[in-house]
Formats: sequence, structure tokens, C-alpha cells
Amino acid sequence: MIVNPHLEGDTFFWAGGQVGVLLSHGLRATTAEVRLLGRILHEKGYTVAGPLLPGHNTTPDELNRTRWQDWTATMEQAYQQIASRCQRVFVGGESMGALVAICAASQHPEVAGVLAYAPAMRLTTLPRLLLPLLAPFVPYMNPRRGPRPHVDAVWQGYSVQPTRGALQLLHLQREVSRRLPGIRQPILIVQGRLDATIDPRGAEELYRQIGSPVKELHWMENSTHCVALDQELPKVAELTTRFIARVIESAAETQRMQ
Repeated sequence: MIVNPHLEGDTFFWAGGQVGVLLSHGLRATTAEVRLLGRILHEKGYTVAGPLLPGHNTTPDELNRTRWQDWTATMEQAYQQIASRCQRVFVGGESMGALVAICAASQHPEVAGVLAYAPAMRLTTLPRLLLPLLAPFVPYMNPRRGPRPHVDAVWQGYSVQPTRGALQLLHLQREVSRRLPGIRQPILIVQGRLDATIDPRGAEELYRQIGSPVKELHWMENSTHCVALDQELPKVAELTTRFIARVIESAAETQRMQ
């Protein structure tokens, strides 16, 4: 039931400089979803890490047995590891992974910034309404998405959508929404205009609700849901490196003025 099982999808940690980037994958996926972006950032000199979240890269039944707190706990462990060797750490992720990263930022005000790629703040209407009804009785659904010619060969994950696992995503969405006003770190939001997996308006919702005084929202006009894998990945990576550089320079300037 795993698509592209030949790809690397386990936890990774690539040592680099004193600026770290922690990336989380999304629901059903594996770290293959953020590895390409992670490689680019590592080549730029950053220390980059990506934890495999509980319930993933095993079986859909295992994902149905996990809770959102299991995902955030794993992200916390990964954060402690990368923060122990880096002076500044940016946390980020794709889809559900972006929400896991936001939770980490809410718990650690020292986090330098947040990188949210296609944040799964809002599902499309039909799954949002059906999941609570189906989850107790139907273990899997066929995932709803459009064609992804640039993504399918490099994405790894379950071919089905575990319904109880997806229901945990709804719980995570509510928890993240509750925390947003108190988050002050700079945030970069990147959303694909052709996203058919989630409701893209969730990116705008995140931009409006988060308490960060420094925030950016960029639309990838030719990208689907997996903006960290799709054809505009070079642009996404460039936006990311420029954002990180600006945040670090701004922090250094603030220190010089004190």
C-alpha cells in the first residue's frame, strides 16, 4: 500500500552550519516529501533534519492508531536534537507537517522562523464533513487529488487515506487555530494555486490569524499540493533561503542596535 517504496523515506539528519532547518512531512507521506527541499538547503550550508512521524511508512492501520499528539511529540524530540547543535532553528513542513511545525513554534518562542508549505489548515468541504461520520466504520478512503505529473514519481506514502488518521488531522487543525494568535515568529507561507488536496484558502486563513508581525504568503501558480516536490521547487527553495537570510540578518541588526 506504499507508493514508490524504493524511495528513501526514513528519518534523516544532515549536519551543517549553525543555522538549522527542521522539516516535517504530511499525512500519509514520508520524509521523501521534504527530502528534495532539505537537500537543497543542506547544500546551502544549513543543518537539516526530518523526522518520520508515527504511523507513517508502515501500514495504514498503524496510522489509524496514532494521535496528533504522537506527531507533535516526535517533532519535539527532533527539535531538541537539532537545537542542541544549532544557534538558530527554523521549523517547517508540508501540509499537515506545517501544522506540526507551527505547534513546535508555539512551544518554543526561541524558534527563529516558521516555513509553511501548503499548510493543511482547511480540508475541502466533502472530506471535512464526511470524516467524522465515516471514521468509526470505514478504515480507508481513496485520496482526493488531481493529476500531479511532476510529483507522482518522487512522492512516497500510502495509496489510501486512513480515515481515523485523517480525523486526527481535523483535531490538529483546531489546536493550531487556537494557538495562532500567540505565535510571533516570522513565517513564510507557500501555497500551490492548483492544489486539489486541501482548500488553498487555508493559506490565507493562516496568514490572517497568526500573530507574527513578519509574514509572507507566496502563491506557486503552476504547483499542486506538494509544492516542495512540484515543478516550482527551485523557486520555493529560493524563497526559503532568502526568507531565512532576511530573518537572520534582521535578528543580527536588532542585536547590534541593543
